[in-house]
Amino acid sequence: MPWRGPQYPGELPTLGWYVLDWMEEYLVVPDGPAEGEPLVLTREQAQFVLQLYVVDPRFTGPAIQGRALVNARRVRRAILSRPKGWGKSPLLAALCLVEMLGDVVLDGWDSDGEPVGRPWSSLGFKAKTQVVATSEAQTKYTWEPLLEMAGGEDLVNEYDVVPMETFVAVPRGRAEYVTSSATTQEGFRPVFSVLDQTESWTPTVRGPTLAAAIRRNLGKVNGCSVEAPNSFTPGAKSVAESSFKAAKARTRSRDSGILLDHREAPPDTDPADPESLLAGLAFAYGDSADRAGGWVNLRRLVAEYWDPDTDPQDARQYYLNQVTHSADAWLSQPEVAAIAAPGTVVADGERITLGFDGSRKRDRSVTDATALVGCRLSDGHLFEIAIWEQPLGPEGATWQVPVVEVLAAVDSAFERWDVVGFFADPAKWEGHVTDWEAKYGPRLQVKSMRDHPIEWWMTGGRSVKIVRATLRLHTAIVDREITFCGSHLLTKHLIQARRRESAQGIQIAKAHPTSPDKIDGVIAAILATEARAEAVARGLLEDESLGGYTF
Repeated sequence: MPWRGPQYPGELPTLGWYVLDWMEEYLVVPDGPAEGEPLVLTREQAQFVLQLYVVDPRFTGPAIQGRALVNARRVRRAILSRPKGWGKSPLLAALCLVEMLGDVVLDGWDSDGEPVGRPWSSLGFKAKTQVVATSEAQTKYTWEPLLEMAGGEDLVNEYDVVPMETFVAVPRGRAEYVTSSATTQEGFRPVFSVLDQTESWTPTVRGPTLAAAIRRNLGKVNGCSVEAPNSFTPGAKSVAESSFKAAKARTRSRDSGILLDHREAPPDTDPADPESLLAGLAFAYGDSADRAGGWVNLRRLVAEYWDPDTDPQDARQYYLNQVTHSADAWLSQPEVAAIAAPGTVVADGERITLGFDGSRKRDRSVTDATALVGCRLSDGHLFEIAIWEQPLGPEGATWQVPVVEVLAAVDSAFERWDVVGFFADPAKWEGHVTDWEAKYGPRLQVKSMRDHPIEWWMTGGRSVKIVRATLRLHTAIVDREITFCGSHLLTKHLIQARRRESAQGIQIAKAHPTSPDKIDGVIAAILATEARAEAVARGLLEDESLGGYTF
């Protein structure tokens, strides 16, 4: 019979309940005060397992159809991002063992409409699982608890498990740790791979190449991988960073097969305030924190955080699990997150200013984004109207900015809101900016110049004005004097901007000229903010309640 159907809104069938029961029956806690007791996951850990093993409710079975395996699991890649000590390693070790031995491939439904699985080995596959890292020291975090669990009496007796120092063998399967180069990984056919500490898998150690080889191998057998990074540093080009981007990317399919489970301390956590720091740590560690009945002593972490030899940025990354920033970042992720107000509505008819930055030219198959951003006059709230960005994958190969759609968005903005100022960088859009000036210039109360009310160049001999406008937005964000919509693309652009020093002061740029990491949304935000500043200077707020920073 088919799946029984949801018993609550949003429910999907999952083999995760079976996996949780299997772990508790066959695996034991590898160390600590509960050593030797049945492995019972925390609520957060169990929730991740339930999501990881979600299956397609439309599947009719069986798993083998002809000579092909139809793996109905919805997740092919997962990212589990938690702070150090949360309990990732024992969980990942347990997943390696259940993938090697348990019934984790959906084969159909029982008489009650619940999912029924089969082990990989019963389907003609050798159930190979692996723990992968860029160094042997990194693999030990997961490999050592895996060996402890694999030696449990119940597991050995039931499955004929033989744990060795460098591998675990069963009649039709094997678990091992891997630190070799990507080239030696080609051809290996794992059914499950753990990619440990991928925030350190950078191009310097060939991390992205290794990850790509592993995913290709998993694809051969419809296998699955789980990454276990701490928070990453934007701009380092690590595997963790690219995986976060892939998980959040807009795709034509709503089901990308990527599960992102990331938890970090709130952006307003103040490390200098002991109660604020404790609250931030408690949020990041969740069920693993001692105040929630877990094993992590938060007061000890506070002491480690404040140790003079602890780098503040490392502390945010490893203890608060916050995505921080690269050395030359214009803004950090916590600074941007702190002003996000995603529920804010800019009502039709409200007075706003607009900022626009456009692109048309392709450079080495990469097209810059085009952005239209609004800024509410009353309080400086920034909001994305539209950002057009080249999609990832094959659909982006021939993509170009949809000019007609951009023009329609500008017209729609003028129809929907009372636009008092509109600043646009005319580079590559000179003709369209001229048309906008002719069409909308007479109604604008704030003008860039008398003869060119919209044209506002972000290049050329205007360095002093550009530096001033850039600093204006930076100060407002860092001092939390404004809010913004919190949209994914605008957030990404803000974090991706890099500081560049000039004789006149700080400007911003991409990480390098052909970088795929766009910042056009930031340029548009700077222009919208600058137009608002001009409006405030001209007294357009005199009849309004300010309710926010007036620049």
